[in-house]
Amino acid sequence: MRPTAAVLALAGCLAALGGLVGCDFELNDGRTATLTYTEDAQAAYNEAMAAFDAKDWEDARALFSEVKRRFAYSRYARLADLRIADLEFEQGKYPEAISAYRAFIQEHRTDRNVEYAKYRMAKSLFLDIDDTVFLPPAEERDQATTIEAHREIRTFLRQFPRSRYREDAAYMLEVVTGRLVRHELYVARYYLKEDVFDAAIARIDYALRTFPGSGLDAEALVLKGETLLKMKKPDEARAVFESVIRDFGGPFAVTARRFLDEMGPGGQRRAPAKAASGPARSGPQL
Repeated sequence: MRPTAAVLALAGCLAALGGLVGCDFELNDGRTATLTYTEDAQAAYNEAMAAFDAKDWEDARALFSEVKRRFAYSRYARLADLRIADLEFEQGKYPEAISAYRAFIQEHRTDRNVEYAKYRMAKSLFLDIDDTVFLPPAEERDQATTIEAHREIRTFLRQFPRSRYREDAAYMLEVVTGRLVRHELYVARYYLKEDVFDAAIARIDYALRTFPGSGLDAEALVLKGETLLKMKKPDEARAVFESVIRDFGGPFAVTARRFLDEMGPGGQRRAPAKAASGPARSGPQL
């Protein structure tokens, strides 16, 4: 990147530190800053922050880089690293922000700002989950970023249980957990439609085991009971439906009761119930 006039001027002033004269230079917004030999890394960092606050991203990046170069052993160099990550985040460049926050965490493990960096890395992963209307429904897409976000958010909440960011992190965890469970149920419905019953049961059990308390347990169990019926395992299906009625209630308990009524005392389903599994689409991301 070609350095701006402000950056070149700052570099010249910093080179003059130790002398007896100051340097004046003009920033993009017309402000004049003076650096003398008595001013230090904090002054340089503050100038970079002024560009950051003004959303002058190009100058801010260059000025933070200059702080890192000139004051490599100061705390302001570490802060400059963090602000460069913030700069990427503020521009919506989430993959770049994730890399920058991760590098800060790895290089400054004992820094007091690690908590902030881990939160912002998790937030970047959360925001990097693409929900544009032009893509297929969320449950049909590859979940790699969602899985990584789920892992990082859980790690953050475990490491910083009293964090001031806890409420937002808990909300993000709820959202990504729901998305991951819906994906597993979507795949299970696909297998059910294709009569691959063991695979459907495996995906449902995985969702229940891996994401307990997701709020989708009752839906998953009704789908499991329906699959067990098609596998001609009425006793197991009945036990699952009864657990939904006993433990959850709500609309899925109504569906579970309907299945039990249709099964009758003999345990065999007499007539098709309204499908609890919903429509299945072809070609899920497995």
